[in-house]
Amino acid sequence: MTANTVGNGNGGPLEGAVVAVAGAGGPAGRAALLRLAEAGAVVVASDADAARLAEAVDAARYAHGGATVTGDIVDLLDLEATRDWVDKTEKEFGRVDGMVHLVGGWRGAKSFTETDLADWDFLEKLLIRTVQHTSIAFHDALLRSDRGRFVLVSQSGAAKPTANNAAYNAGKAAAEAWTLALSDSFRKAGGDDGPRAAAAILIVKALVHDAMRAERPNAKFAGFTDVKELAEAIAGVWEKPAREVNGQRLWLTPKP
Repeated sequence: MTANTVGNGNGGPLEGAVVAVAGAGGPAGRAALLRLAEAGAVVVASDADAARLAEAVDAARYAHGGATVTGDIVDLLDLEATRDWVDKTEKEFGRVDGMVHLVGGWRGAKSFTETDLADWDFLEKLLIRTVQHTSIAFHDALLRSDRGRFVLVSQSGAAKPTANNAAYNAGKAAAEAWTLALSDSFRKAGGDDGPRAAAAILIVKALVHDAMRAERPNAKFAGFTDVKELAEAIAGVWEKPAREVNGQRLWLTPKP
């Protein structure tokens, strides 16, 4: 079975597309799996937490009967393991049309001078190293696609860092720079015809989901992006030509 024979028949830009989602076990990942499956994509999910991943995959399969949603435990801190994931996906489904990077983590401090540099060591792996490995591993497969997309989710503090979030904001800024370098590679590969693949950055202030609202019913979550809105924006990256989204920062919250 190839990706071209799978889908829900809606005929949209994601119909039959094979999309990998890294960090799929969290609330944002679950929402992304649901939205991509609804759009007719073959969804290949990964997460470091086997239980969370299984729950997310099962939820997407249950919500959209007939959708192909698979789950793999992949060590994204291992470049060869990440490459093996790409190879396995391409062999099984015949193509790879997307990588959605949702691997995250946060560490903060009371003040700039109280920043624990161990937090940087932790965040560098999650926020930067996983972007490096997924972008390098998926690069060629996305170029082989007729609709390849690499989607990074970033945070507004990368553009306006705060004293107590130095490590986190610097990590996000580095991940953005790396993704923009990927977009330049796609641009150069496209030559005069323009890029066939695109790398785009979706920027939020913070994410909110139903469980958070239930826990804090009086909170306003001003400027936050619901994970369902994020999932919609992720799907939307495929709705525009590669040249329009490649190298773009797409703001889902007001610019700081």
